[in-house]
Amino acid sequence: MTRTAAAPAISTVGVPTEVKTAEHRVALTPDGVRELDARGIKVHVQTGAGIGASIADDDYAAAGATIVPTAADAWAQDMVVKVKEPKAEEFQYLREDLTLFTYLHLAAYPAVADALLASKTTSVAYETVQLANGSLPLLAPMSEVAGRLAPQMGAHFLERHKGGRGVLMGGVPGVSPAKVVVLGAGNVGWSSAVIAAGMEAEVTVLDMNLERLRYVDQIHKGRISTLASNQGSIERTVMEADLVIGAVLVAGGRAPVVVSEDLVKQMKPRSVIVDVAVDQGGCIATTQETTHDDPVFEQHGVVHYAVGNMPGAVPHTSTYALTNATLPFQLQVALHGAVAAGRRDAAIEHGINTVNGQHTNAIVAESLDATAVNVFEV
Repeated sequence: MTRTAAAPAISTVGVPTEVKTAEHRVALTPDGVRELDARGIKVHVQTGAGIGASIADDDYAAAGATIVPTAADAWAQDMVVKVKEPKAEEFQYLREDLTLFTYLHLAAYPAVADALLASKTTSVAYETVQLANGSLPLLAPMSEVAGRLAPQMGAHFLERHKGGRGVLMGGVPGVSPAKVVVLGAGNVGWSSAVIAAGMEAEVTVLDMNLERLRYVDQIHKGRISTLASNQGSIERTVMEADLVIGAVLVAGGRAPVVVSEDLVKQMKPRSVIVDVAVDQGGCIATTQETTHDDPVFEQHGVVHYAVGNMPGAVPHTSTYALTNATLPFQLQVALHGAVAAGRRDAAIEHGINTVNGQHTNAIVAESLDATAVNVFEV
């Protein structure tokens, strides 16, 4: 007797075109389509969704996807996979029988949380999927991309004609290099420090986790300086910096503000801040979210770069890096349904943010002054 596989809990997946300003990533590659299709899960891709990431409709169709003409068609499926949180114009597509799997960052976007709760949408957030060792496997690839981009963007805006101090990252013989301060030694901070050091800047990384600082020091053998993070060390280094990179993370919660407005006022004129933590509210008091179309603003004589979707600047690289990580989890949610997948895998349980009009992630809920319920009791 031949044993047949159980039908997937979610039979159709939609991939809409991203609508956030200058967001060119896409949530699924043709290889991902093939993996889903092989398990009986039909994928509906909005026409042009992959163009910004250099993936043509024909590539999706060849992998087994159905190309649909509108966002409404993509959103009509059982599960929608995206890159960024739904924008206000997409709230109309949220509904009770929908599972949404994307970056949500609800602590920074309470209006999105309200829309998910009101619609009773089941939502799973990439950034709160968490392994037993505390790592964030779906945040890591974009953290690495954003971290590697941060010194590149900082170097660009340090140029005088872009508003900066006119400092070359690596200096030249006889002239000091730029002083780069990285706040946080996680995936973003370490990636930023590595690239800045590769550009031959003078790099200092601050973090409260001394074990993490030991790791950075052992790997880079003094090429990158490390400091224990506290109010005094932050003040001293930030005031002397040409470029400050904010890379502080609290999984699911709002990023703590570690640089006050008063400290920003004491920074060097025309120095640059790149606040990578902006999609979680920012770790610099003066941060205001910007876009790729208008990426910087000046406040207190300091240039601020605070684009909320930095990896969208390199969408081809980012799309493949992201989907390499997300696909196994997307498959599990599609095969079993979000809540059942959460029972099977605690990492996915952490990722579930809302079900049936209730918060289900305690850290996210606390950041929104709300209370979470047990996802298995909703």
